[in-house]
Amino acid sequence: MKRRRRTEILIQERSGLAQHFAEAIIQNYSCQEVVAPQYGLTMIKMRESAKNSLFYLGEVLVTEAKMEINQCIGIGIVAGMKEELAKHLAIIDAAYKAQLPETERWHQKLVEAERRILQEKAQEQAKLFETKVDFETMDV
Repeated sequence: MKRRRRTEILIQERSGLAQHFAEAIIQNYSCQEVVAPQYGLTMIKMRESAKNSLFYLGEVLVTEAKMEINQCIGIGIVAGMKEELAKHLAIIDAAYKAQLPETERWHQKLVEAERRILQEKAQEQAKLFETKVDFETMDV
């Protein structure tokens, strides 16, 4: 599983999977904090559809952390003021870079979490469509 997909799942997932994974690594390995969770701003890049050109939409507040496990540095970046989540993401990223055996068992849990997230989004979308006005039936 690619890093971007894995990170998106861990950020969107609400049951604390990132914390669970990070705690499993902290218990078994020496984790060094390279950069403590800190706030910063990053520019949001968007693509304008008509001309297919890139432009900067604005800035967003992010929290960034860096952790080291077995000489492998992991980075965790998340939008908003979420210090713990950024630190957990950095630990998980470092664990994948260090190819720790625990990471092999995480794949199935990540796939299941992704399925739940997609299911929740579909249910939310269905609720929104229930409130949608059909203007064709409004003609008298």
